[in-house]
Amino acid sequence: MAAAAARSRFQSKVETDFPVLDAKTNFDRKKLHTAPVGQVFRLRPFHVLVATGGGYAGYRKYEDYKLEQLEKRGIEVPVKLASEWEVALYKSVPTRLLSRAWGRLNQVELPTWLRKPVYSLYIWTFGVNMKEAAVEDLHHYRNLSEFFRRKLKPQARPVCCVHSVISPSDGKILNFGQVKNCEVEQVKGVTYSLESFLGPRISTEEMRFSQAPTGNSFQQQLVTKEGNELYHCVIYLAPGDYHCFHSPTDWTVSHRRHFPGSLMSVNPGVARWIKELFCHNERVVLTGDWKHGFFSLTAVGATNVGSIRIYFDQDLHTNSPSYSKGSYNDFSFISNNNKEGIPMRKGEHLGEFNLGSTIVLIFEAPKDFKFNLKAGQKIRFGEALGSL
Repeated sequence: MAAAAARSRFQSKVETDFPVLDAKTNFDRKKLHTAPVGQVFRLRPFHVLVATGGGYAGYRKYEDYKLEQLEKRGIEVPVKLASEWEVALYKSVPTRLLSRAWGRLNQVELPTWLRKPVYSLYIWTFGVNMKEAAVEDLHHYRNLSEFFRRKLKPQARPVCCVHSVISPSDGKILNFGQVKNCEVEQVKGVTYSLESFLGPRISTEEMRFSQAPTGNSFQQQLVTKEGNELYHCVIYLAPGDYHCFHSPTDWTVSHRRHFPGSLMSVNPGVARWIKELFCHNERVVLTGDWKHGFFSLTAVGATNVGSIRIYFDQDLHTNSPSYSKGSYNDFSFISNNNKEGIPMRKGEHLGEFNLGSTIVLIFEAPKDFKFNLKAGQKIRFGEALGSL
């Protein structure tokens, strides 16, 4: 009897702790536990591309850092161009979406107590000189966007009056010299197509200086005066640099061409790695003429720098959510009411970026034009680029 009673108590405890489930209960439990797990771990091609591309972009950042350290030690870095699959993988990162998100974040007003710690961290990280700012008080800047676009004290950047072409911005000189064989160097040894960068030749009705025969090469079509050559200069703006850019000379802007595109990084390491990087990225090309003929200034977008603003062009909208690959849109500043275009004086405010990016100058000048530069040197807005 005692043994039977013990077995009965044991069976009762087992049924209480481990209840027997019927088939329907087991099915419901299976559905309850496995359906969410399937949804959580379901991978899509987009997620794989973003994760892989993001990881590869991080690896490239590390490689860029190592290259910068070698350059600082004076060691020449050999050129190693990216393959097509590497460029495609980099492009898979949704940099346009990230840049728009970054732009919205920049517009968020910071609490007064948080402004100094946030801006101080940025200043320390990128070496910003706030003594040059028109307003040094960090509490004055309501959000990151205002801080990025801070103005300078008038005496902080004197404009050179002696030389004919000045630097339109603060930055680092990546390359400069004559354009040869319709190719332009973005850094030493890495080129891009002049026509791909500027786009097809603008009609003669819009460009007062266009006089070259259409049968010549694209480069020759831009040179309007006998004895002149085509020159270029590339200036990289780092995140810590002054983000506004100015007119590099006295000239007239007659046309704007906007190329939507990728927003890959344009730092020197990436410029050395990806051929025709500036042709891949979104950019705004301003063309016109100066006293020696053709003149152009191009603002090139980059990661987190989808916003390019031209002060006199209210119709320009960059980093749109969608665009057609290889497309561009033109806008002429010459009209029935304005036969000349937009006159710009040397040093006059022209536009701004929302972080850092690249300015490319391509212009016509006599053969005796000389640059007063060294590749890799730091330069500030207002300092001389070159003269006759």
